[in-house]
Amino acid sequence: LQRESAHYFGYVFFRQVKDSSMKRGYFQKSLVLVSRLPYVNLFQSLLQLIAPEYFDKLEPCLEAVCNEIDQWPPPVPGQTLNLPVMGVVIQVRIPSRVDKPGSSPVKQCNQENLLPAPMVLPSIHELDLFRCFQPVLIHIQMLWELMLLGEPIVVMAPSPTVSSEMVLALTSCLAPLRYCCDYRPYFTIHDSEFKEYTTRTQAPPNIVVGVTNPFFIKTLQHWPHILRIGELKMSGDLPKQVKVKKLAKLKTLDTKPGIYTSYKTFLHKDKTLIKRLLKGIQRKRPSEVQSALLRRHLLELTQSFIIPLEHYIASLMPLQRAITPWKNPPQIRPFRQEDFMKTLEHAGPQLTCVLKGDWLGLYRRFFKSPNFDGWYRQRHKEMTQKLEALHLEAICEANIVAWMKDKSEVEIVDLVLKLREKLVRARCQHFPVKEETLQRVGLYIETIIGSLPEDLQAVLHHH
Repeated sequence: LQRESAHYFGYVFFRQVKDSSMKRGYFQKSLVLVSRLPYVNLFQSLLQLIAPEYFDKLEPCLEAVCNEIDQWPPPVPGQTLNLPVMGVVIQVRIPSRVDKPGSSPVKQCNQENLLPAPMVLPSIHELDLFRCFQPVLIHIQMLWELMLLGEPIVVMAPSPTVSSEMVLALTSCLAPLRYCCDYRPYFTIHDSEFKEYTTRTQAPPNIVVGVTNPFFIKTLQHWPHILRIGELKMSGDLPKQVKVKKLAKLKTLDTKPGIYTSYKTFLHKDKTLIKRLLKGIQRKRPSEVQSALLRRHLLELTQSFIIPLEHYIASLMPLQRAITPWKNPPQIRPFRQEDFMKTLEHAGPQLTCVLKGDWLGLYRRFFKSPNFDGWYRQRHKEMTQKLEALHLEAICEANIVAWMKDKSEVEIVDLVLKLREKLVRARCQHFPVKEETLQRVGLYIETIIGSLPEDLQAVLHHH
């Protein structure tokens, strides 16, 4: 769960109360919390606590709350945090990369004696997927593919809450693969991108947009995929499933719920999943259990798709024996799509996934999407850092004194500058390298400088 560098999230508590003294007959006010962190459940729960008090007591209450929040510990992955606010302690665990995907967070037995009993949030960010996806359960396969390929989607919903939850549910359904396109949980006509999104002169951007204003039915009908949902009702049986309709049927006025698209899925539907969820509804299985089933299904689907890519990219890493201390580390070999496609015959998704269909076609489309680009850049960066770390270790094992014997001062100074730059990079970018390795390289640098004439030593120390 990384912080967003390009966007802020706005979490909103909206209050509307009848008030005859107001011109519109209502008192309307929102309290908005702005953060770069995607901790939906934590911040919504926080607002539920703060907002009612704030509407009563106004600014002094907010000031007190801000003082408390200022004292909160930083959100470190893997840690359970106790966050006191307004006489309540909210307890959350920040997920970490090493968590087993799909496992439920461990219930910590609490060391400190917390009074009052903490309000434990089972997850800091996960939505009730089952509730969000209820009207589209039978199309979950199609929605997953559209998200994987970074297709432009409009979600038309009856309220900002439903719109936001559906957009967030969609963007989370690729986990553990990062969704690298833009998304707007609640988009209005006042947004600065309004013109860009409604123009017909260029193709819509790779983005998921949630809207509630019926005006958008008209202005966004040129978008390739439109998901229109009605009011969400939690009822005993499977809620009415929306139908897939051709875009041409999108009437400009009051449109029925449905998925308006001409997209043909690459993979076949998973009937067993739908049957299990239906059985769950009949047996009144709790929503969180249904959500866990759904999340596990999506996780397995994503992993089946991504594991062959992970295997292939790992094979592009140079051999460890090719890494020598006095040469720059060898390059990672380029990613060749055709070479990757050849690996699929014997090591493709069919090994882990029962779903049949055109997996090759799906990969070809995926290569054109921002999600592939984002995944590849991230992996390439991690592999480059791993190479640098192995190189630093190789330098530590080397005999520097023997190397220096027949070298000129220019070559030695050059080595010092290179090693220094490496150390700085390793520390700034948090390379996966042991602290003692870094310290040894630091000592090496001092030793090498010590062997040089004093005037050069002074210059290097000055640097």
